[in-house]
This record gives sequence, structure tokens and C-alpha cells, in this order.
Amino acid sequence: MNNSEPLTLYSLNNLVRNVIAQELPMRYWVTGELSEVRETAAGHCYIELVQRDEVTGELVAKARGTIWQRVYSLLSPYFYQETGRAFSSGVNVLLQVKVTFHELYGYTLEVCDIEPSYTVGETARRRRLVINRLEKEGVINLNKEIDFPALPQRVAVISSSHAAGYGDFCDQLLGNEYGFVFYPHLFPAPMQGSKVELGIIAALDRIAADIDMWDVVVIIRGGGATSELSCFDTYDLANNCAQFPLPIITGIGHQRDESVLDMVAHTRAKTPTAAAEFLIHSMLEQAQRLWGVQQGIVSAVRNRIDGEKHRLLSIVQRMPVATALFMQSHHHRLDLWQKYMEASSPERILALGYSITRVNGKAVRSTADVKAGDKVTTTVYGGDFTSIITEKNDI
Repeated sequence: MNNSEPLTLYSLNNLVRNVIAQELPMRYWVTGELSEVRETAAGHCYIELVQRDEVTGELVAKARGTIWQRVYSLLSPYFYQETGRAFSSGVNVLLQVKVTFHELYGYTLEVCDIEPSYTVGETARRRRLVINRLEKEGVINLNKEIDFPALPQRVAVISSSHAAGYGDFCDQLLGNEYGFVFYPHLFPAPMQGSKVELGIIAALDRIAADIDMWDVVVIIRGGGATSELSCFDTYDLANNCAQFPLPIITGIGHQRDESVLDMVAHTRAKTPTAAAEFLIHSMLEQAQRLWGVQQGIVSAVRNRIDGEKHRLLSIVQRMPVATALFMQSHHHRLDLWQKYMEASSPERILALGYSITRVNGKAVRSTADVKAGDKVTTTVYGGDFTSIITEKNDI
């Protein structure tokens, strides 16, 4: 140490402030990721800007920033208009900043301007990196290669429990005009914000724990801004969905916007209602196929019967007269046997004056079958009557 008098902390910070003001007097364009965005009641905005290693994802730099109300009131709507995204955490930005140092608050970046085109390009670049990685690893089309079930009735739904889209999906599915039966079950997960990725992956894990209970997985959200689709472009989410063992249907975006999750899913629907219609149509196709098979079987049976009729008719027509007479003779014998059977019927015999007497439900064949005091039932033509044996006379 030298012999000079020690500095107070304020003096040292003041010295740093003066050096920074002298050495860094200009405004500088700097890139980074917004890790925190906090608006105040007064209209100011405080941010945290970070830089991550592109390979490991670890933080390599961090700085606090301030956007004063007069700048933020213009910057925020301008950024949204140009990018379609809110000025929020998780967004990569190119900011024009002035480096400042305050004796009490320390090092801060004062934000003066923003370049929205950088954010648009950076978002597209990151999305392209994710797609390239999925293609290189050979997983991007795995879910599409899964055979779609013939009867997709047991539906695992990943959505926000309060989303209007989930209600629309269930109403469309359960109220279908064909009366098809579906069994949707909700696995709640956030559909916007920084927790989307982990929330959907956790829901997929819960579904996988009882994989045999489900036929398909449907991931839906009820509308939202285009900018919010970026949370569906992450590698981990896309990788989990691409390699999931059940077909996944998505209904999270808009007609013109396709997320990476849409790309890896088995089937992409535009909306939750469209996802429900896809399932209903799949059931309808199967029903129509089964109806066609049924009609084919009925037609084949009818054709076989008609063919056999024609064959038998042809055989009869070709039979000689003697054979016909032989058959006629046998018909006559059958008629005689029928008349004999009718004459020998119990009703015929009873009509001639005969009767049947039973004791305890058994026919009485001789006087040995009954004794005095027995209650017997006698059946005659037209009905029966009951008697009590008072005496019997053996012959």
C-alpha cells in the first residue's frame, strides 16, 4: 500500500463514476436477453440484461438497466408493433444504452433506444437452431411415424384448466352429432409465460406413468398473442414431444403461425375446436369403414343365398319324372304318419273318454300306486279335478 490517505467508499465510487463518464461518454448498442422486466407505477421500467454461453447456456454476463418513463412509453408499443411480441423476459434484444455509475446504486445501463429487427432475426435464428438440432438427431418426425389409433376415444388433454379453448374442445368433442363416445381427461399446465416448457413436460410425464390408459395426447390453448408462441419453440419441449410414445395433436397457434412443437407433433390443428373435429372425423372414418365391411358381408350373403336358390331350382328342374313321383310318394307317407300322430295324441285319447290320474305328480298305473287318504288329480278332456281315495278295490 502507498502512504496516501485512504479513500471513503463514496470518494472511490465518485472516482469510478467520473472515469466511466470520461472513458465511456458515448451511447453503445449492446445485445442480450431480458431476464427480468419490471414496470413501476410511475411508468419507468427496470430490466436485467444477461448473456448466456450458446453451448452450455450458463450466464457469462449480467447488468441492470433503467428505461425512464419518457423513453419507455414510446419504446414498448413500438417494439410490440414491429415484432408482435411484448417487451418481456426471455426476449433477446438489441438496445442502445448509456453506461452510468451512481455512488449509491452502482453500475447501470440507461436504455435510450431499441432495434426491433434484431429481436425478430434472433428469434428466427434460435428457432432454426432448434429445428436443425432435432433434424440432426433424427427425432423431428418420430411422433408422426406412430400409427394413429382406429378409435381415439381416451384423450389426455394438456391445457390450462381455466382456458376457454379447453371448454370449447370438450363441448365440441362430447356434443358431436354422431354420438361417438370420448373420454377426455385434463392434465393442467400453463399455456403462456416462462413455465410453459416445464409444465407441459411434467404433464407428459404424468401421462406416460399410465400410458396404457390413453390413446392420444392433445395440447391446446385458448387463443393468445402470436408473440406468446415462442415458448413452444424450445428444444427440450420439442424433443420430449417428438419422442413421446403416443400420437400428439396440437391446437395452440393461429392459421399462419407454426411453432416447433407443431412441427414435431403427429397432427397440427389450428384451434382447440379443430383438434376436436379431427378426432371426431377419425372416428367417423372408422365407422364408415366398418359400415362398408358390414354392407359387403350382407351383400355377399345375399348373393350366396340367391346363387344357392338358383342352383337348387336347376337341380329340381333337371330331376327325372320318376324321382318326382318317388318324392311325391314319400310326401304321402309323411302325411299318413302325421294323421296317425294326430290320432294318437293325448288330447285325442282324452276326448274319447279316457283319463289320467296322478298322485304326487306321478301317473297312477295300478291300485298299488295309491292308498286310502291319498289326494289324487284326474285329468280328463277339457280340464282336471281332485279326489280323495276313500277305498280301493284290487282286481
